[in-house]
Amino acid sequence: MENTVLSNQKLKKIEKKLKKLQHIILKEVGIECSIDKTSKILVIANAGLINGLTEEVVYTHFSKYGVLDNILLVPGKSCSFIEYNDVSSAKSAYENFNGSLNIAQDSKPIYLLYANNLPVIKINKSWNELIPGLIIIENFITQEEEEVLLKLCNFDSNTNSMKHREVKHFGYEFRYDINNVDKDKPLLNKIPDECDFWKRLEDTDFNSFKPDQLTVNHYLPGQGIPHHVDTHSAFEDPIMSLSLQSSIIMEFKKDNKHVYILLPKRSLAIMSGECRYDWTHGITPRKLDIILTKNGFTSLERGTRTSFTFRKVLQGQCFCNYKSKCDSFNKEMEKTRIGNDDASNLENEHVHKVYESIAGHFDDTRHKCWPNVVNFLESFDTGSILVDVGCGNGKYLGINKNIFDIGCDTSFNLLEICNKRGLETFIANCLNLPIKDNSVDGVISIAVIHHLANEDRRIAAIQEITRILKVGGRALIYVWAKDQHKDQQKTTYIKQDRKNRKKDETIIKNGGEEEIRVMDRVKLPVHVNRTQFKHDDLLVPWKLKGENTNNTFLRFYHVFNEHELEDLCLKNKNVEVVNSYYDQGNWCVIIRKINESVD
Repeated sequence: MENTVLSNQKLKKIEKKLKKLQHIILKEVGIECSIDKTSKILVIANAGLINGLTEEVVYTHFSKYGVLDNILLVPGKSCSFIEYNDVSSAKSAYENFNGSLNIAQDSKPIYLLYANNLPVIKINKSWNELIPGLIIIENFITQEEEEVLLKLCNFDSNTNSMKHREVKHFGYEFRYDINNVDKDKPLLNKIPDECDFWKRLEDTDFNSFKPDQLTVNHYLPGQGIPHHVDTHSAFEDPIMSLSLQSSIIMEFKKDNKHVYILLPKRSLAIMSGECRYDWTHGITPRKLDIILTKNGFTSLERGTRTSFTFRKVLQGQCFCNYKSKCDSFNKEMEKTRIGNDDASNLENEHVHKVYESIAGHFDDTRHKCWPNVVNFLESFDTGSILVDVGCGNGKYLGINKNIFDIGCDTSFNLLEICNKRGLETFIANCLNLPIKDNSVDGVISIAVIHHLANEDRRIAAIQEITRILKVGGRALIYVWAKDQHKDQQKTTYIKQDRKNRKKDETIIKNGGEEEIRVMDRVKLPVHVNRTQFKHDDLLVPWKLKGENTNNTFLRFYHVFNEHELEDLCLKNKNVEVVNSYYDQGNWCVIIRKINESVD
């Protein structure tokens, strides 16, 4: 009788806790939950990604009661969802784990609720999806050949030992301290003859592959390898890797997309093209891999694994088309890169001071609102808080009368114009917004980020926008596009009457582009107005009213290539791209914040 009373007291305590959590889940993810209305979906109401819960932990415990169709850890939230194949399995887990399974933060108990549906969340990970350039050939070698290969590498005290694995090299040593090979110092121990399998590829696109470098990795259960792209300048395309002794899940990442690929024992993974150059790959250190199949989640317990990775050393530089991760390309770009000090000085001279000087004329020419920006502003609910970062003359403030909006800019004179119109504004640089973290529902930044003089500063501006957004908050960013003739259609910028175009061209000596030195180490071309852009970084003339050419100012611009703005946004792991589009000579992106933490 005493135990029953204690049980009832505990149940009442749990129910009180669950009722509170019901309201939190509804507010956080919009899902109505129940304490006693059974369903096959359970909510872990107090544990999720934000406080360290993992799919492995969820699977290990909850799979004991039945087949799991889905495990959903909500980004940026302390709740998770589990979907069973049937209601009875969910009911068993609910009754056995509620208030007693200690897998929440600090080993505290979890609290469970029932739900009728899962939240609609964009999941950027998939299992065994085809990646461009990745080929898996199963049973590439026989069991007997596997045994021969393993005998070639008895891992002992002479083996290089790393944090996550043991390593041996043949042909050339891959130096992890410089992420490259010393091409002038080949090793005495060449690739063993037992590894000559390459005639088996003679009917493929890789029939000429003859590796001269081999790295052998030995993994114990629970060990892994950090995410990386094999250095572009070190090796040719492709890279091939044999998996021996046991199967493994390898994770591939590009931007915010994750793909989990099963590498079966004795299979050959061929990474070429996009997969080799533009996707990182790695193995998460853990002893259990979770796999989603057509029959639900299942697990793969790791065993000892050895991999043989074959490469061909590249003589010379890499000339691939995947620039963002290419060390050869980035090395060349670094020679002409504008450093942060120079960038700040350049922006001060050719952005901030210019707008102070042209504020009145700028205001006279900037009254028409872009329809897509207006639509974005009107999409916010009553009472929302929105910030216009780089508001200029404030033409987008007050569009939506049902929200509280405020603008900021670096130009005192432009803010004076806003003030005379009764608009709420403050002075601030887009790189350092005096606004609390996670505090606003929306941000617009129209024609601002293209005035920042290097990529680091452009990324930092997007991170500042992300920082002030609440989780779920959205931002709209517009930048000038390099392509002003997209799809053979001239933009409004290009479609100017001949009279205006002729006037603008007289700004530039001899009617053609010239370069001027703007800093000791920086020269930039001066753009001819109303013409297609030829350079990424340039100076664009602004001529004040009147014929006096001394009234011409040069503004710095970085004009954006297609997908460049999206790529910059996705360098921030706390956002997802909701939409991207081209709008009259501008590249435009809408992003949503998905996590409170800021990288």
